[in-house]
Amino acid sequence: MALTEPIRDVKQVRAFLAYYRNRGEHRNQVLVTVALHTALRISDVLKIKCEDVYDFEKRRVRNSLTLIEKKTGKRKIIALHKTVIKALAAYFPYAVCGEPLIINVSTGRAISRIHAYRIIREAANAVGVCHKVGCHSLRKTFGYHSWNDGISPVLLMEIYNHSNYAITKRYLGVSQDDQNAVYEGLLL
Repeated sequence: MALTEPIRDVKQVRAFLAYYRNRGEHRNQVLVTVALHTALRISDVLKIKCEDVYDFEKRRVRNSLTLIEKKTGKRKIIALHKTVIKALAAYFPYAVCGEPLIINVSTGRAISRIHAYRIIREAANAVGVCHKVGCHSLRKTFGYHSWNDGISPVLLMEIYNHSNYAITKRYLGVSQDDQNAVYEGLLL
């Protein structure tokens, strides 16, 4: 696991998600939105096909995504957040059945992991994220904010398909500031 960190500041997360939307760059918007809201590894995000998220017959975005995770080989069903559905709906005119969702138009194949990294880094830099951010940061950001919202770490362990809690604990990126807030907020 690379030494990347989650984006902890909620305002920065919102600005990060809005960066490509405000620029009208739909593909990049879909990449960052799907990666952040599904907690998938970038290898799994990049293998999503258009028909996995679009029902071309009914001309609509699906409510869920089903895939086999590359690393674990496990089947995963993910309910799509309304933010993901909205981003996918805006991207629908560019989607072609049988093609990768996050396509490199010059090759007709999915963009590379390095290209995805550059897209993520550009948005992170633009919104002032100063720490090390990479593709895995979006997966970690999902866990960090879910945990802050009161989601059980055990449930996050299941979502991540981790074999033990120690791995999930590292993903949550709990900082000393988070620990201090607990001590300072104790109501005794």
